[in-house]
Amino acid sequence: MKVVGAKIYLADIGGRRPILVQVFTDEGISGVGDAAVAYGAGATAAAGMIKDLVEAMLLGKDPFRIEALWSEMYDHSFWAKGGGPIVFAGISAIEQALWDIKGKALGVPVYEMLGGKFRDKARVYANGWSFRCVTPDEFAREAERVVKDGYTALKFYPLASPDPTTPDGLLRHVSLRAIDRDAEDLAVARVRAVRDAVGPDVDVLLDMSAELTTDAVIRIGQRVEEFGIFFFEEPVDPFDVEALKKVSDHVNIPIAVGERLYTRYGFRPVMERHAADILQPDIGNTGGIMETKKIAAMAEAYSMRIQPHTCASPVATAAALQLDACIANFIIQELYPYRTPEHFQIVDRAPEWDVQDSYLPIPDRPGLGVELVEERVRPFLWAECKT
Repeated sequence: MKVVGAKIYLADIGGRRPILVQVFTDEGISGVGDAAVAYGAGATAAAGMIKDLVEAMLLGKDPFRIEALWSEMYDHSFWAKGGGPIVFAGISAIEQALWDIKGKALGVPVYEMLGGKFRDKARVYANGWSFRCVTPDEFAREAERVVKDGYTALKFYPLASPDPTTPDGLLRHVSLRAIDRDAEDLAVARVRAVRDAVGPDVDVLLDMSAELTTDAVIRIGQRVEEFGIFFFEEPVDPFDVEALKKVSDHVNIPIAVGERLYTRYGFRPVMERHAADILQPDIGNTGGIMETKKIAAMAEAYSMRIQPHTCASPVATAAALQLDACIANFIIQELYPYRTPEHFQIVDRAPEWDVQDSYLPIPDRPGLGVELVEERVRPFLWAECKT
């Protein structure tokens, strides 16, 4: 079997821009992958990176040789040596597509090639439900709706508010390095309102998006400890491991980090310093499925848990679920965006619709378990590569 071509899609769905690759072989089997830089700047650059990698290192190659191809892409991408989301997002998308091809060719889900199931379903939490909330009461009402929709865990951003100047009106993070007392009190009031609304049995997760100085985020972290927070995500810049460690030492909430760390090499300093409790590698930008499994294995040795991050399309969710099935230290899976039909309709069976009591079944179709819907992705075709 040889790779004979690829299609790269740069979608635009409700203000989000999923970057998808579909890799084709000479035996008629294709696979899909997702580069997880679907929000903010970088989508076009990631699409270009996928095109460059496919043309330089994938066409004409055996898609079954996933580790060898990954190493070639890593070793011969000059900018990869220091890290970087664009390079690793491109590598991740291609690597997922290769696993999808191999699973389909062998007639098995990807998890069967990674050691088999550790669990039949994965606990999930909702993210993206609070983007148009401002007041504590609005947060409370939306949180109640999420619980009624079948979730027992939900995440939100206590420091952020909608930006009415953007076309989609979605939440935008604004640097609050010099946060004042009123803004701090509002953030704490939002957390209190959500906890009061959902009760003690629903897990509340907070994403701080590295918006504050270390002293300020420690102060807020200590103020919200009383609300039984499941984790405190990205309290500071993830590359400042010493600051992360300082927060971890002073805030009695599990610290989570990882969506902006790339490959096992990027996660190693966090593990060595025990600067976090929960690692959040994103299969769509940290290097792919196998690289994330290696990160999870390393985390086991440091008594850390894994919560795979997702911020892209249902392809990314499907890939994450394949990994969730077979890692021992998995704790919970992110689902994003929240209940967005046009986003989920780009695949034939979006996993996100199957949530029951905050759990998703592990898909057992061959490969990743999803197929692109041609008529829905065709308008987003960005480039095509052929031998």
